[in-house]
Amino acid sequence: MSARGKLSSGLVGAGLLIVDKDAGVTSHDVVASCRKLLNTRKVGHAGTLDPMATGVLVLGIERATKMLGLLALTTKAYSATIRLGRSTTTDDAEGETIADASASSITDADISAQVISLTGDIEQIPSSVSAIKVDGQRAHKLVRAGEEFTIPARRVHVSRFEVLARRDVLGEEGTAFVDLDVEVECSSGTYVRALARDLGAALGVGGHLTKLRRTRVGPFTLEHARTLRELADEPAVSLDIDEAARTAFDHRQVDADEAEAISQGRWLDPIGISGVYAAIDPSGHAIALLQEKGKRASSVMVVRPATLRGLSS
Repeated sequence: MSARGKLSSGLVGAGLLIVDKDAGVTSHDVVASCRKLLNTRKVGHAGTLDPMATGVLVLGIERATKMLGLLALTTKAYSATIRLGRSTTTDDAEGETIADASASSITDADISAQVISLTGDIEQIPSSVSAIKVDGQRAHKLVRAGEEFTIPARRVHVSRFEVLARRDVLGEEGTAFVDLDVEVECSSGTYVRALARDLGAALGVGGHLTKLRRTRVGPFTLEHARTLRELADEPAVSLDIDEAARTAFDHRQVDADEAEAISQGRWLDPIGISGVYAAIDPSGHAIALLQEKGKRASSVMVVRPATLRGLSS
């Protein structure tokens, strides 16, 4: 067996799987489907998507599940449709209607002014049906249990909130709505549903989200993604563990001796890279994820421990 083959020992099938999630299924449904399609129990996700949402969902497979908590997925991008003129209990189309109000008098200038006010660093109160924890319980579970509670506002960053198109729509009961197709780029923890709600509230007519598609999470985009149907035809990760390390993290090249050292849990000299980064050996394999503190670059995850590398034989 070649050295390269030995390096893959115990890592077959490991990597990141970028799924283009369909509407109407939960993120946990996707994980369950991928376990069956890839014939492994070792599947985890790096954040969830609401059932109504579609788009990028990042999964870790086999040993790459250990990477998930280290991924710097701090920025996200979405395309969405906001309906002005109706507020709902969930701030999206799945909730019950709270109130309708005609949006026919809302001008493009009105919308633009309020969109600007919701761009940059803002204070946002997440939706009451979000996964935010309140006193140790998920907010959406408290809602279903009929509990009353308050979610404090938190600071988030919206780097882009752009209206691409406007459509004036007459509802079934004659209410004049305005539908806005928008694109949003924001920090992790920002709720696009809350942006829809707050935009409608600022315009005095209410608003909610009718469509949501996540187009990017950190460096992973729809170009990396496949649907579950496509995955069924070709069950494999999107990025093997080496590609995942090079795509998701900064990296440094290490020689064979350094690779051997960190595969055994020893540390290297720092070279001035901030945050978590990958150590790549001369063959292009990711050996470990490192973080520098003081005079040491120590592993936070050994991708290929010496026990898997097969170098002793």
